[in-house]
Amino acid sequence: MCGFTFTVFLSAFQLLPTAPFRIRELGGSTFQQGLFLACLTYASAISAPFTGAVADRVGRRLTLIIASAIIAACSVGYAVTSSVRVMLALVLVHGVFWSALLSASAAYLTNLLPERRRAEGVGYWGLSTTAAVAVAPPIAFWILQEGGWRWICVSCGALNVLMCAIAFALDEGPSPHPVVAASAQHAAPPSRLSSLLEWRVLVLAGTLFLYSFGYGAITTFSAVYAAALDISPKSIYLTTLAIAILCTRPMSGPLADRIGYRRVLLPCLALIAAGLALLAVRGTTWSFIASAIVFGIGFGTAYPVFVAYVMKDIDTRRRGAAFGAILAAFDTGVGTGSMSAGWLIQRFGFSAAFGVAAALSVIALPYFIVADKNLRRTWGAPSTTRPSLRRRSS
Repeated sequence: MCGFTFTVFLSAFQLLPTAPFRIRELGGSTFQQGLFLACLTYASAISAPFTGAVADRVGRRLTLIIASAIIAACSVGYAVTSSVRVMLALVLVHGVFWSALLSASAAYLTNLLPERRRAEGVGYWGLSTTAAVAVAPPIAFWILQEGGWRWICVSCGALNVLMCAIAFALDEGPSPHPVVAASAQHAAPPSRLSSLLEWRVLVLAGTLFLYSFGYGAITTFSAVYAAALDISPKSIYLTTLAIAILCTRPMSGPLADRIGYRRVLLPCLALIAAGLALLAVRGTTWSFIASAIVFGIGFGTAYPVFVAYVMKDIDTRRRGAAFGAILAAFDTGVGTGSMSAGWLIQRFGFSAAFGVAAALSVIALPYFIVADKNLRRTWGAPSTTRPSLRRRSS
């Protein structure tokens, strides 16, 4: 699973930082550069609650195979088109199958992890994503410089085919706990809508929306920002960000499992806001590095800890739908951040765009505290799992 996920993000982070330069080459505006990632993530966000539930039904391995194959076909489309509009249409299709890929792989992996070490396991798995983010942008800009856009698409397409082969080699994964499965036979069947959506998880995941806004701006425009300031290499922010996550995540996951997820998550939300504020205040090489380190420590720890906190109350059979809800909130934030940052940069400059991102990240902390308190008071936990079922399965 780490190999599969490394390949997924090695492909994605060759495409995402270079796509704005391709759009500019085709005559597109700064807003359209941000719209590329926005279309990907909005399509992913809208479809994620449904593709996650579909993966629960048809099988996560089959979902991974199909999604990998469709994304490979999208890479071919990116290579042959010379129209910005066609690129944006293709990335909408890409986004739907991207959500299926992420929801199915996350649910597959969560079933492999012991509950008491879930944050640690999700954190280690996430290192494969981080390692890919560290190496993919420099490789991508080298390919773009030496071979051009079509070779970026060839590289991504080859990695997508490799993803499909890895997914084909997986088994179906472990079955739900036998006590949970037996108890579920006597549970009342959920309504059609509630079986597709985990609304309570979605509400709590609004926290991810608020802080992932800044991540969307960084993913699309950190290299463009560096180029505008003559900072070299252009991928310095993303590479430093990945190194910061690689250095801190192996310690943060076990710490969260030991002392509690909330105690680790809340300071991380503050660090995310601080990192974005550093990027907004000054645009120098050292401010890029400092921002990437601070943001990376907070951002790299927050996601696996949040997932572990939510998943401790989710029925095994519902994890695809729950991850779909998490992904919907996260990707909506990334897409909104990318698109809004493009418009803000075009009108007011880079500092204003990252300042808005920092302000939204500040709101994430009080939002999480209030939402979590209200959800647990009203429903007991952000899940569809009954407390009695949780006690029996333990």
